[in-house]
Amino acid sequence: MTAEQGAAESAAPDALTVARWCARSGWPVHPLAPRRKTPPANCEACHAPGHSHVDCPCIPAGRWCHGFHAATLDPERIRAWWGRGSRLGVAVACGPADLVVIDVDAHGPPVPERDRLLPGIAIGEDVDLAGLSTGFHTLALLAALRGAPDPATDEGTLRVRTPSGGLHVWYRTPPRRWLCSTGSSTGRALAWQVDVRASGGYIVAPGTVTHAGTYVPVGSCRVPAPLPTWLVRELERTGHADRPAVPVRVGVPARARAAVAAAGGHRDAAARVLANAVQEVADCAATAFGAGFNAKLNRAAFIVGGLVAAGHLGVGEGERMLLEVAGHARPGHEQRSLATIRGGMAAGAARPLYPGGRP
Repeated sequence: MTAEQGAAESAAPDALTVARWCARSGWPVHPLAPRRKTPPANCEACHAPGHSHVDCPCIPAGRWCHGFHAATLDPERIRAWWGRGSRLGVAVACGPADLVVIDVDAHGPPVPERDRLLPGIAIGEDVDLAGLSTGFHTLALLAALRGAPDPATDEGTLRVRTPSGGLHVWYRTPPRRWLCSTGSSTGRALAWQVDVRASGGYIVAPGTVTHAGTYVPVGSCRVPAPLPTWLVRELERTGHADRPAVPVRVGVPARARAAVAAAGGHRDAAARVLANAVQEVADCAATAFGAGFNAKLNRAAFIVGGLVAAGHLGVGEGERMLLEVAGHARPGHEQRSLATIRGGMAAGAARPLYPGGRP
């Protein structure tokens, strides 16, 4: 460790402080193995053949199995993971945090052929590439060709220097599924030695200490700026966009529509509230992460519980309706959705809700 690295480590905040700061920023966090940039190993049960994070009991039980799938904003879970004596590092799940992070590497040569430097962009022989050796150079070249500022020098957004000499440039984006990539990929890639961290990935939090060194914020900005329009276009061009930019209204399944009608139709205040809540859950199908699905499902379940208590829906009918719309929005998560539905309905049952707004 160099003297500079030692100074950075001694100045780094403790992991609990880092995790709490990230959570206050709205970025779900999960642990990293001590002094490493990879998550801790799963428990033995999660290593079973065919097992996945979907419906895994470890995550709702507060364990960190399955890496970024276990990311949370829950203060109590954060305290349990990074409390006194913990040696775990901190990472942020990019998708649920609505973050796109441009990960610039500085690994050095060998440099590929010029047609591999910026996928999909022909770099003419008249362009002098002398001295090009890292992702900093290819990202600057891409920005120059587009007449845009170099993200690596963007002082208006959070930037984090990595122990290897690279840079993480953090941007926020409206809820939309952006795909990860590596700059060395022969398929989806933004630029050579420039990775993209987004949905389905995570990023090491600033202040985290590893064996290689500390992830140190650069400059004074600690807030991700909006993803620049020109980068949005480049990510779309290079195949990183997986969902429409504008959320679409998703059709509500037939059972949900029937339940709304049974509650009194759109003319009644309570039924309108139910229709809107159910539509919000259905609309989550258009956004894989960051849509607030659980909160919206819980709200719809609370309303259904109130209508059940008032005698306008049967318990089984309401539960089946919500399961159908939840399964439509988040297929494969039925068991987790059922727990949310039953909890919301139980809470709503204490507040009977009558069509027309009568208590």
